[in-house]
Amino acid sequence: MPDLPAGEVLASHPRRSFATFRAVAALVLREMYTTNGRSPGGYLWAILEPVAGIALLSIIFSLGFRSPSIGTNFALFYATGLVPLTFFTAIAGRVGLAVSYSRPLLAYPSVKFLDAILARFLLNALTQVMVAYVIFAGILIVFDVRVILNLPAVALSLVMSGMLALGIGTLNCFLFTQFPVWQQVWSILTRPLFIVSCVFNLFDQLPVWARDWLWYNPIVHTVGMMRHGFYSTYHAPYVSVLYVAGVSLVTGAAGLMLLYRHQYSLLER
Repeated sequence: MPDLPAGEVLASHPRRSFATFRAVAALVLREMYTTNGRSPGGYLWAILEPVAGIALLSIIFSLGFRSPSIGTNFALFYATGLVPLTFFTAIAGRVGLAVSYSRPLLAYPSVKFLDAILARFLLNALTQVMVAYVIFAGILIVFDVRVILNLPAVALSLVMSGMLALGIGTLNCFLFTQFPVWQQVWSILTRPLFIVSCVFNLFDQLPVWARDWLWYNPIVHTVGMMRHGFYSTYHAPYVSVLYVAGVSLVTGAAGLMLLYRHQYSLLER
């Protein structure tokens, strides 16, 4: 088989990149209309759900305690725990269903697995960034909380949560499609995350044996980084960005490898 001229090989890369961009953009628009866009309160519910959780935690714990584990405002303390957790669970859940949701379109040669995954990730990541901004801005304004905000740390926490959601969501794309029962198993496995991700306590205040186990929960690191961003006296030395990035890369690479290895059998299901 004759080799293609170098010019043709180089020209094929921009064409493929543009095709990927068009496919992702089209899938994002489709996603916007068919999910939150169909109901008038679609995007509003994305904000109200974590707000309700923060309000409930604040009311319950303010009745039994005079102040949270750090700072003086219960709402801000629980928001710094719930926002990274919700950021991860919401995006990972949507990304995990990307293949099932876009399966009819994946029959077209111009639409790839990665296009469907990126489209769902981008739209839901932007939605969750908006949700985080509204929640934190609302708390700071309503309660007139004075904080020395470390914006790079806050942004890094969201990036860590997004990376983790993309990696685990990509792996779940394969598992959800290949083993439908895994979707129910995953739902059960993620329910205790609210308890074991240091949402309503500080990692540093836990017993040593609990810290030794919970350190391996990557969401603990994203929560710690978020609290470091809002509380200038909280340094969170246990946080490892490299660990979260490693988990994200390993799960994401494994998911993509399995998807492309079994792509024909997955599309026929």
